[in-house]
Amino acid sequence: MKVNVGVIAASGYAGGEAVRLLNYHPNVNLNYITSRKLITKYFHSIYPNFRNISNLKFEEYDIKTAKEKCDIVFLAVPHKVSQDMVPELLEAGLKVIDLSADFRIKDKEIYKKYYKKEHSNPSYLKKAVYGIPELHRDEIKKANLIAVAGCQAACAIYGLYPLIKGGLIQQNNIIIDSKTGSSGSGASFNEASHHPIRANSIRPYKLTGHRHIAEIEQELSLLNGVNKVKVGFSAHGVNLVRGILSTAHVFFDESVEMDEKTIFKAYRTAYRDEHFVRLINQKTGIYRLPDPKIIIGTNFVDVGFQLDDNINRIVVVSALDNLIKGTAGNGIQCMNLMCNFPEMMGLDFPGYFPL
Repeated sequence: MKVNVGVIAASGYAGGEAVRLLNYHPNVNLNYITSRKLITKYFHSIYPNFRNISNLKFEEYDIKTAKEKCDIVFLAVPHKVSQDMVPELLEAGLKVIDLSADFRIKDKEIYKKYYKKEHSNPSYLKKAVYGIPELHRDEIKKANLIAVAGCQAACAIYGLYPLIKGGLIQQNNIIIDSKTGSSGSGASFNEASHHPIRANSIRPYKLTGHRHIAEIEQELSLLNGVNKVKVGFSAHGVNLVRGILSTAHVFFDESVEMDEKTIFKAYRTAYRDEHFVRLINQKTGIYRLPDPKIIIGTNFVDVGFQLDDNINRIVVVSALDNLIKGTAGNGIQCMNLMCNFPEMMGLDFPGYFPL
């Protein structure tokens, strides 16, 4: 049985990817896409790859129309907007998958710290389920509101989750270096994201205080239930359109005897049944460790590591496509769980090689 789905603010990169994936989902009837500025224009006028594929037109957002046309809506609106929209959508009986940051953080004071705003509907923060299916599968199945994880937060969490869960590392001494492509900044642009400025560059842009710290610490702290995980996070913009590479430096105590077999076991235990998480740790070949190039256009996240005995360090590397596994793809994976569809439905695409 098909579900009726809408994408609110479908003209941006995250919304556009949601439309692209949903259009080919066998159990979805995508019949409502909105944009404030592009009402009555065809989707393919903004996304020319959809020429001769879809005649969907952008409509004006209206709660009554959403209720009439949809069972589920994806919100791809800017941060700080969906918090005022979600209550009326839920009250109208719709299920909501929010691609923005508005409901990811459970603590309203932490939300205020990182987003510099009082949350307008803080009572909904604890009702939302954080949208990483591999961590919250059972909760997602019963949820009406999903807060899809931030792309850089998700990339780091996938890499660190097995080591935190296994109690293998120091939990207050985690350093994350994240490199991301330009589409992570969204479809709108400013001087910093303008191509002649950004191209051929590796630009540090948020070395401390990045808002995704809140998500990473929140989710990893939930695993041990007692100790507060603390991370340092530094972000860099690189000369890519898509893709994130997260390199995390974590440490273990001198009293612990650490070897590759122990680390492998932690990752296999956490991810052995997870189709979309691949452990990449080859001894030979070109792509021995995760590389964003390999996962572009896919819902996979690749994770690998190397052990550094010299300073009791594990270097964890993870890579994903920020617009798919980092946003729209994880949202659709959540939708599949909510609707009791096969979890891989509409998402099992291997990407391109070479690219």
